[in-house]
Amino acid sequence: NDGQGTNILASLGNAQFSFGGAAPAAPIVPKTTTPPAVSAAPSAPSVSSPTHPDSNKWYAQKGAEFTWAVPAGVNGVSIYFSQSPISNPGSVSDGLFASKSYENIGDGIWYFHIKMRNSAGWGPVAHFKIQIDTQPPEPFEVKFTDGNETDNPKPTVLFDTTDSLSGVDYYEIKIGEGDFFSIAPDIAKSNPYTLPPQAPGKRSILVQAFDGAGNYQTAVEEFEILPIKSPVITEYPEELQSGEPLIVRGSTYPNSQVIIWLQREKDDPKSFTATSDQDGKFTFVADERLGDGIYKLWAEVIDGRGAKSGPSEKVTLVVQKPVAVQIGLKAIDALAVLIPLIALIILLLILLWYGWHKFSLFRKRIIKETKEAEQALHKAIKLLKEDIEDRIKLLEKTKLERQLTKEEDKIMKQLRKDLDDAEKFARKEIEDIEREIK
Repeated sequence: NDGQGTNILASLGNAQFSFGGAAPAAPIVPKTTTPPAVSAAPSAPSVSSPTHPDSNKWYAQKGAEFTWAVPAGVNGVSIYFSQSPISNPGSVSDGLFASKSYENIGDGIWYFHIKMRNSAGWGPVAHFKIQIDTQPPEPFEVKFTDGNETDNPKPTVLFDTTDSLSGVDYYEIKIGEGDFFSIAPDIAKSNPYTLPPQAPGKRSILVQAFDGAGNYQTAVEEFEILPIKSPVITEYPEELQSGEPLIVRGSTYPNSQVIIWLQREKDDPKSFTATSDQDGKFTFVADERLGDGIYKLWAEVIDGRGAKSGPSEKVTLVVQKPVAVQIGLKAIDALAVLIPLIALIILLLILLWYGWHKFSLFRKRIIKETKEAEQALHKAIKLLKEDIEDRIKLLEKTKLERQLTKEEDKIMKQLRKDLDDAEKFARKEIEDIEREIK
């Protein structure tokens, strides 16, 4: 055993034996495979880290994992973890494995050292650097150079901090309800930072300083942008006829932008712009002709710095058509009501006349038919009367010849009574009909 894996069977000689009788069979010699001899120690392993993949970046993670490949023929791995970039893990094998993890590592720069061994000996050491920073930058304050109350719409702020390990990478800033935006640390370090233009009102500024590992420190400060003085509207028409131009005059800061607001009753307000002269005077002439209605008018101003004012006092103006046009329109409105009304009256008269005409024809027909009925009734009564009188005469003649029976006498009296009743009833009904149709 020379420690090189040499095949000892290769040095043995051949022997032949004869036992008489038949010739002996040829001996079976087993085939052997000789492993290739290792001529060099393994090269430095290629190390990677799933938790800290980039050696030039900082990470806010205290646990680290390292992985590497184990080539064929390697029979030992030696590792060491330190803050020295040139440490050697030594010549004692820690086993045969392809990964290693560490927990609760302190902040700072660390190095993972590893080397491998094969039958030719130990290979060179590989070093893998990781950088850990779990602490935020130092606390800091935000200060306004003009104070926390100013009419400057773009106030200047001072803020700066440091980070002992990974350094300040950038700042995130949020003003009021706005979105976050980023600035480089050099801007905050070398010069005071000027905020974007701000509208009047109270709000807060939130500044977050991020280090190279993503840790951050926060500072918050409140401030107020005071409005500048509102414009003064000095001349405007309280009443305006339709078609006449609207002209408004006023005073404010020199060489400033004036915003004129005009709102008609419940409509949305519309804005127009004008510019004040060097004396602060401004004149606004509306391009559009205003429609009829009641309008509210007010103004705001933005000076050369971008500072804004609040709204001025609102004034009211009434836009209406000329008197002659109004009278004409009222006449048209009146006619628009009268003409349909007159037409309706005429239609009603026509309907009444038509109805009366139809009724007159109907009445005449009724009168005619009533007279015919009266004549027929008279005729029927006359015939009935003649018939009854004939019967009565017959009974009276019989009475002269003999005495009537009680029954015959009763019938004669009843016939006379029925005749009188029929004449009275017929006369009454005819009188009622004549009275109804008059």
